Amino acid sequence: MTRDDINLPGPLAEITAAFERYETALTTNDVAVLDELFFVDPRTIRYGIGENLYGHDEIAAFRASRPSGGLDRTLERTAITSFGTDFATAMTLFRRTPGKIGRQSQTWAKIDGDWRIVAAHVSLIPEE
Repeated sequence: MTRDDINLPGPLAEITAAFERYETALTTNDVAVLDELFFVDPRTIRYGIGENLYGHDEIAAFRASRPSGGLDRTLERTAITSFGTDFATAMTLFRRTPGKIGRQSQTWAKIDGDWRIVAAHVSLIPEE
């Protein structure tokens, strides 16, 4: 891969659409879509604000038991970058909790023709 393979128009549009689909599913608590977008594999990892989840089964169980209210948030400084045609990252800041700023990192891979999250990290820090 070369620098010319970063943010190719086709893959960048695909991953941006996948990220936007994830965000809609997250804020509307569409658990089926959230489960679909995480790679179904025991190697998939999601580190959350209060949990460390290893494998799709743990991630799906967390989603199924999570409260469905108060999920609206505002995104800031979202940075989506594709590398070649099958790998991408999506990073964003979000605001939901007064006095704190959230950070979300996602690693996406195109597997069997579909974009899937293979690793994610969510954290909150005090707002400066």
